[in-house]
Amino acid sequence: MAFQWLPQALAGALAAREQAALLRRRLIAEPLDATHVRIAGRRLVNFASNDYLALSRHPHVVRAAQAALADGVGAGASPAICGRQPAHASAEAAIAQWKGTEAAVLLPSGYQAAHAAVQTLAGVATAQRRRLRFLIDRLSHASLIDAIGASGCPMRVFPHNGMAKLQRLLESADAAEAQVVVSESIFSMDGDAADLEALADLRRRFGFVLLLDEAHASGVYGPSGAGYASERGLSEAVDVSLATLSKAAGVVGGAVCGSRAFCEAVVNWGRAYIYSTAIPPAMAAAAEAAIDIMRNEPKRQERLRALALRLRERLSELSSRTIRGDSPIIPVILGDERAVLDAGEKLRQAGFLVGAVRPPTVPRGSARLRISLSCGHSEEELDGLTSALRQIVASVR
Repeated sequence: MAFQWLPQALAGALAAREQAALLRRRLIAEPLDATHVRIAGRRLVNFASNDYLALSRHPHVVRAAQAALADGVGAGASPAICGRQPAHASAEAAIAQWKGTEAAVLLPSGYQAAHAAVQTLAGVATAQRRRLRFLIDRLSHASLIDAIGASGCPMRVFPHNGMAKLQRLLESADAAEAQVVVSESIFSMDGDAADLEALADLRRRFGFVLLLDEAHASGVYGPSGAGYASERGLSEAVDVSLATLSKAAGVVGGAVCGSRAFCEAVVNWGRAYIYSTAIPPAMAAAAEAAIDIMRNEPKRQERLRALALRLRERLSELSSRTIRGDSPIIPVILGDERAVLDAGEKLRQAGFLVGAVRPPTVPRGSARLRISLSCGHSEEELDGLTSALRQIVASVR
């Protein structure tokens, strides 16, 4: 029968992935605190988490979630069906104020927020019988690429921070076709920044819509962690921004931030919002508490970025492709998939959990160790990681 092909196909496909050193396997990692986990009975320093500000276990965040649990553990249904709960409405208002936008729409994940934003742009354009094209930086997150692909709108990819190519695409665009430029602000695998000044200049000249994913910048950059665009004084150049609450905020969820009209449109055309149950109210309350901490404890952001600068300086000898800057994402690019897996395993044996990232998450030939810093890491832990990396990287090359 037709279904009988599946077991053999699964076995073959998974075996081929393993042979190519591309098979993913999940670890059971018991969190001990914001920067330590236990795996297979061993305590490891966690340099793989995106809990940049160590807020996932902050007492204020935990208490806010616990208090909101009195209203139940689940939201019940999509907000489009049974309405938002007070915790959701309050969190959306706090997120909008934090990001400096008129409004925000809260979703269960950053992935869904990306889809909702793209679906809204495509849906509004279709409703107005307007053709729409997306122009996207080639290193933008998979959620954005997937969302645009699913929208049915044409898409052109420009080289990473390739402003000259982007300008040519805009100059040659059909005047009857609206353009949307899509980029991350801090890129999730390289930790480098978008050229926001150049994007803002092109937007002034060509009048496109700018969709900016601030997933890895929110909480880390700008006053109160408002984001990279805020830090650069370019918030007005961003039409729609995305925030992810599962990283620096230490909670769960994502948000689409923009004008009141755009957020109202998300409620009408954002299928990822319309057809998803809302996040638990306890998580909405926790996200609002995390934003409050960002506002009142700026030393967390300052320490995080200082640690990032120090570790980059120490690791510069290991890879000529270590990205400059002060983001908490620091790649050590080895290139070969098996070498990265071997290095990751040796780091675990040395007491450190570091992400071993391979294609298709990153382009072929750029497999890397992806170090993620937290303000909770100690100087001694950075020294230990640096020492281990020097030995391990030398041995796998």
